[in-house]
Amino acid sequence: MTFIGKNLIGGEWKAGANEGKDVNPSNTNEVVGTYAQGAAADVDAAVDAAKAAFPAWSRSNPQVRYEILKKASDEVLARREELGTLLSREEGKTKAEGIGEATRAGQILAFFAGETVRFGGESVPSIRPNIGVEMTREPVGVVGMITPWNFPIAIPAWKMAPALAYGNCVVIKPADLTPGSAWALVDILQRAGLPNGVLNLVMGRGSVVGQRILEHPGISAITFTGSVGTGRNVAAAAIASRPMKKVQLEMGGKNPLVVLDDADLAIAVECAVNGAFFSTGQRCTASSRLIVQEGIHDKFVAAVVERLKALKVDDALKAGTDIGPVVDASQLKTDLDYIDIAKKEGAKLAWGGELLNRETPGFYLQPALFTETTNAMRISREEVFGPVANVIRVKTYDEALAVANDTEFGLSAGICTTSLKHATHFKRNSEAGMVMVNLPTAGVDYHVPFGGRKGSSYGSREQGSYAREFFTTVKTAYTLA
Repeated sequence: MTFIGKNLIGGEWKAGANEGKDVNPSNTNEVVGTYAQGAAADVDAAVDAAKAAFPAWSRSNPQVRYEILKKASDEVLARREELGTLLSREEGKTKAEGIGEATRAGQILAFFAGETVRFGGESVPSIRPNIGVEMTREPVGVVGMITPWNFPIAIPAWKMAPALAYGNCVVIKPADLTPGSAWALVDILQRAGLPNGVLNLVMGRGSVVGQRILEHPGISAITFTGSVGTGRNVAAAAIASRPMKKVQLEMGGKNPLVVLDDADLAIAVECAVNGAFFSTGQRCTASSRLIVQEGIHDKFVAAVVERLKALKVDDALKAGTDIGPVVDASQLKTDLDYIDIAKKEGAKLAWGGELLNRETPGFYLQPALFTETTNAMRISREEVFGPVANVIRVKTYDEALAVANDTEFGLSAGICTTSLKHATHFKRNSEAGMVMVNLPTAGVDYHVPFGGRKGSSYGSREQGSYAREFFTTVKTAYTLA
């Protein structure tokens, strides 16, 4: 019997106006589950429940919040293989990647359990006599969350965990393509002891559920991860609403990996292949622009092609699979369209880009590597969000840095070099929020800030202790002694 997941509103699991099927991209004949599709009225009910729960939850003992988040963390980690398998079935990343992501969600919950009791303030003397000044942080209120399909348990975790740790209430809408992982995480948190109404889940279409979250006057803040275009709409709606909402956006990337002549070739190839193609290239931190100095260019391209030829593209749950399918038919069409665009622009397809047939029907695509590209081409400017990367040949380090920074995005950037001088200079002068040296551009820790610059991010950073900047507001109080 197919599982049916309902929305969580005010502590009760409720059916939606409609239902949607969660389909396995490795086998489109398989329905992973059926999940509620909410309506605007469901959002209204969820916000009402969250507002009612907020006064008590925002003033709850930090030990209570610690124990709930720690209990949820323990369950996620104990069930990491089950949750990771579910994730891989609905999203298409390999089982190892799915389990790794579920593990990360558990680690995030544990970190923010600790943050509940590390939550402090400041006390300073006033410039006026006999007056004391206290700066404290308070939760912002009801937080609306809109999360993407590519990290369907980690991103909901890194938004919900700090929101709850700092005393906020939550209304979350996960991606329509991958509701199962978020549903499982919400179920775990609710059973860990959250009071009714503190955490609410409303699944459904972005144009319906997401839009109502943006418009609702009872929501104080919006945190969003997704495309640049949608992010701009989210920001505009948050500012236009009455009252205005605090807003945090994580959007796209066209991340560069610079490979200098002095790089260790094996390390550079592994950084490029991992960063550009693993997780089917469906990461906002993927290194889709490979900027390679001319002295190592030909050897690098040949080695990357040989590495790609050895990769196994197959069912996400099969042993030995290196790259799973693209998430759905729409994203596959986008990938193929960009492959065609690159060819028409004059790029040379060095390897891949072909549709693949496997034992079960799915969205299987060979990773594609283009050479003879320039940074002016669309393939270098626009985010594909698939297993597609292009190589840009440069003469010098200075040219490589200039090309790396010549983008409207600024999420992640990497460099492969054995030169301390160039590594140090790149870390200082890269116009990205995160910089990797001899590491893939994708792959970050949960206890440090995540985010970018320019068109990649807007608002304060996510993850680590920096998350408090968004999920709390500062109050300054003066007292006459």
